[in-house]
Amino acid sequence: MVQAVHHHRPTLKQQNKPFKSKHATKSALKDIAKGRTQRPSPKSTAVNTAAQLRFNRRNTQKQIQAVKRAALVAATRIFNGTDGAPRIVAVIPLCEGTDAEHTVRALSSAVGEELEGVEGQKVWRMKAHRFKTSLMFLPVQYGRYWDALDAAKVADYVLFLFSPTVEVNRKGDTLLRTLQAQGLPTVVSAIPPDPLVHSIDQKSRSAILKSLLSFIQYFEPSQTRVYDLSNSSDSLIALRSLAEGHPREVKWRSGRPWVVGEELEWEDGVLKVTGIVRGGRLSANRLVHVPNFGDYAVSKITSAPSPPNNSHKRIRMDIEPQVLSERVPSSADSLSSTNVPDDMANEQTWPTQEELDNAKVQGHDMPENIPDAGKGITPKRIKRIPKGMSEYQASWIVDDSDDDQESEEEFHDDASDRQGDIEEQDHEMVPLDSVTDVEADRRSIVAFHDFDAEEEEKQLKEWRNRVQEERDAQQFPDELDTPQDIPARTRFARYRGMRSFRTSPWDPYENLPRDYARIFEFDDFKRTGRDVQKAAEAEGVGPGTRVSVYIDGVPDEASITGDLPLVLYGLLEHEHKKTVLNFTVQRNTEYDGSVRSKDPLILCYGPRRLRVNPVYSQHTRGGGKGVNNVHKFERFLWHGTTMVASVYAPVIFGRQSCTLLRETGGVEVPELVAMGSFMNPDTTRIIAKRIILTGHPFKVHRKSAIVRYMFFNPDDVQYFKPIQLHTKHGRSGHVRESLGTHGYFKAHFDGPISQMDTVCMALYKRVYPRWCEPWRPRSCESLDDPTSKDEDVVMG
Repeated sequence: MVQAVHHHRPTLKQQNKPFKSKHATKSALKDIAKGRTQRPSPKSTAVNTAAQLRFNRRNTQKQIQAVKRAALVAATRIFNGTDGAPRIVAVIPLCEGTDAEHTVRALSSAVGEELEGVEGQKVWRMKAHRFKTSLMFLPVQYGRYWDALDAAKVADYVLFLFSPTVEVNRKGDTLLRTLQAQGLPTVVSAIPPDPLVHSIDQKSRSAILKSLLSFIQYFEPSQTRVYDLSNSSDSLIALRSLAEGHPREVKWRSGRPWVVGEELEWEDGVLKVTGIVRGGRLSANRLVHVPNFGDYAVSKITSAPSPPNNSHKRIRMDIEPQVLSERVPSSADSLSSTNVPDDMANEQTWPTQEELDNAKVQGHDMPENIPDAGKGITPKRIKRIPKGMSEYQASWIVDDSDDDQESEEEFHDDASDRQGDIEEQDHEMVPLDSVTDVEADRRSIVAFHDFDAEEEEKQLKEWRNRVQEERDAQQFPDELDTPQDIPARTRFARYRGMRSFRTSPWDPYENLPRDYARIFEFDDFKRTGRDVQKAAEAEGVGPGTRVSVYIDGVPDEASITGDLPLVLYGLLEHEHKKTVLNFTVQRNTEYDGSVRSKDPLILCYGPRRLRVNPVYSQHTRGGGKGVNNVHKFERFLWHGTTMVASVYAPVIFGRQSCTLLRETGGVEVPELVAMGSFMNPDTTRIIAKRIILTGHPFKVHRKSAIVRYMFFNPDDVQYFKPIQLHTKHGRSGHVRESLGTHGYFKAHFDGPISQMDTVCMALYKRVYPRWCEPWRPRSCESLDDPTSKDEDVVMG
């Protein structure tokens, strides 16, 4: 018998832990994998989300870091080496008694470098071998307002100079605000070397620097220090920040080329400008803007040799310049900025029956196949429709005599708007010769007029009336008294009623003035801007290249420069064409004067300066158009309110800032009125001017009332009967019937009204912007020309 063998239960058997592969080396795991990679399933919950999020964050930071490094290298590539493009530093004094040239010499002495002056200009160059770069200083004299703005436009750095003993006055404050609105590059603040500084003790000096730092931080919060150039160590640190810093990008210059002219040659209408291309790519197919002279075409762009270097005595070889870009007529921009209106493209009417009969009686040859004018096709008498009204609105217009129709253009909203309303009529094309004659007459007028006591008293009275008008416009907005000597239907024939200002339809293309046939309209402005900027990045000469630009048709005066060099600004495609430009603007809080619509101002946007008469309107929150794109006209630009200023001007793409300046008695002392930014070139934006006719409820019975003093004859009551009424306490109603012969009428409202209430009727008409003209320095124009305030100058 076989003896049975005893076995323990399997559960009691010892099992050792398996080998943990996670402790293996990376090379061992790589050998085991044999090149295979495990791809986790997206549906699997075993994925370590925390690790994945950590990896994504690190990868994103690496990408941002790489983009910043690439942008830094691209921004400073053209400055590399002493033979590279010089860093442009605009030296702008803000206090009286500060010397910009003395400051430049102090900075050069800090590193022991010599300054090289430019012939005929107050421009200094310095090669900083210690920092392996070169600098170009543009010193501006104190009080030269326009030179300071021009120097800051092209500068990579702005060096503001303060005085330790003189405070910044109103001129310096206005200049700072204007530069801030225009767009500032990297800012450096300093006190120039002054013997008076040494007499100030150390404690007072530190307090002065602290006070100046607090002042400049209000306008430029990135400032951390004000350098004292009387100290050699501060001068060296300030120069290091200029030579090794990264210039901040100015938004309006992004992607736009400009050339600072180093050499100028003019011959037979062709201006040759030699300099280094900065910003974007410069193409010969695009136009260039010469400040104070206008837009011109480029014939070709050639390479230019680098300027001679005195520090390296090498044998220079004459290199034949190469053509880098040449104008192609088929793809180049045209110099025509406006359309030529075609009057034959307008709607043609069939001759009346009377005209056909008169032609037969007079014996004119008439074709046989012309049918008679049927009944209802062409009226025997053509009704004249007031400007701003469509045919369906004219159906309830009472027919008057021809004398009454002609007299409707002779009356206007109020005494101050008389000239403006005349100019709102259809303008005829003015020959260029007459425009030049007007400009020549203006320039021939003496700059200053010493008025007699009578004229001085008259102007003082006008100024006081203007202040009173502004106060009345705030207290009683848009309210107007109905004239007693003129029928209201004649006086307000160009106005219409609207049931709802926000939603009532208004055709933007009805009864347009002749000027609208001259401007351009974009189907999709944003898409056009993207396409234009994308095309500009692929053509032309890249930045950092020294070139010679040949410009056709430039006058000889452009080659004569002042203290600053000539600057060429490259324009994008279509930026020479004129259209309706809308800018969102806000008033300067420090300006106390009255700003009325159509007041002459200077509009600065991009590289342009234009003399404009802007028309202000309400700004919809968020920049939307609303249901009908109708916006209320504003008579004044109020404090603390964002409004839209509209003008006829050359279009511009991108994010552009703008400033509105008003000239004063001093040439270099303009006043900053408002600042803002470019919104859109919307030609369908309807600017509706509103007037409110008011009446007194003479007798009241619940919801009905007898109203007087709104009209003064029964015909006017019948004419305006379809328009809705409203009261200042929020009631709305309609005219029921006319009473008597003095303009009384019965009205019914949607609720009980009080005899202390005021009955109102709102009427609207469309107003249009005005044409601009190029601004030139006041030395060529009259200081105070009364004929130029309210007249439209037609630009060809």
